[in-house]
Amino acid sequence: MRPTVPGWLWFKLDRSRNFNTGNIATISRFCSAHCHAQTFNTDNQIEKSVLQTYSASSCDTLPESVPKDSPSNMLVDTFGRLHTYLRISLTERCNLRCQYCMPSDGVDLTPNPQLLTRCEIVRLANLFVTSGVSKIRLTGGEPTIRKDLEDICLDLSNLEGLRTLAITTNGITLARKLVRLKECGLNLVNISLDTLVPAKFEFMTRRKGHERVMESIQAAIDLGYNPVKVNCVVMRGFNDDEICDFVEMTRQKPINVRFIEFMPFDGNVWNVKKLVPYKDMFDIVVRLKNLLGFKEFWTTLQRLLRISG
Repeated sequence: MRPTVPGWLWFKLDRSRNFNTGNIATISRFCSAHCHAQTFNTDNQIEKSVLQTYSASSCDTLPESVPKDSPSNMLVDTFGRLHTYLRISLTERCNLRCQYCMPSDGVDLTPNPQLLTRCEIVRLANLFVTSGVSKIRLTGGEPTIRKDLEDICLDLSNLEGLRTLAITTNGITLARKLVRLKECGLNLVNISLDTLVPAKFEFMTRRKGHERVMESIQAAIDLGYNPVKVNCVVMRGFNDDEICDFVEMTRQKPINVRFIEFMPFDGNVWNVKKLVPYKDMFDIVVRLKNLLGFKEFWTTLQRLLRISG
């Protein structure tokens, strides 16, 4: 974890909303015929174990460790990058209806029997961790909706070799759950927040709840999460005028802000009207007073800046 001191800003500008770049491995569920076919035809220990996981009806204890394969065979891609970062989608459900993410009436959800159970999640995670993964992030949908989230966190945090257990959440219900989640081993929090204006929040998410998100950010700070990470999708004409306001949030509090380019797909058509390019966001920030400098991480398509308090 990068050190963060109140009064400083570690500022990330992501050039894509595709989080499967760099050294990130992703799983959501293994339930399609295609994935099963891969399982049958692979020598990969993780993929082989997927089908075995689905054949197990229940488990009361953590799965036994599997033999550790060479990272060169398991987690190194064709570009030579070692993948030590795993994302697990716990659910498709969400308690918001963000306009760039979901229709107002929701979407058809995968039937519960096809979703990974707690046992399956822990078994698959254990396979990845014993193969070299050191960080797991829980996502969704909205992961805090999942009723067994605390148990999942507790089981995952007990996996030998796992260093970081993180969550990405919209923060609506996080504040009242965070004390217990921290006790269960959750040690990194990302909260999605696209605006600091309550009326704009309600317009974008089609729900009330801005105050609860802000309470969750403060609750995370009070519990000692350092930094608390905030993800902001920037859209022209909606919140591009708030970039500096988000930066100011970080001056006196241990908060990292990641500004993310909006991916302007309208059906199958690329619509750039709402797109604020990475360079435009960067230019706005570098004009701020007390900018102390930045570091570039082109391998992960981002720049990291810090601003004094």
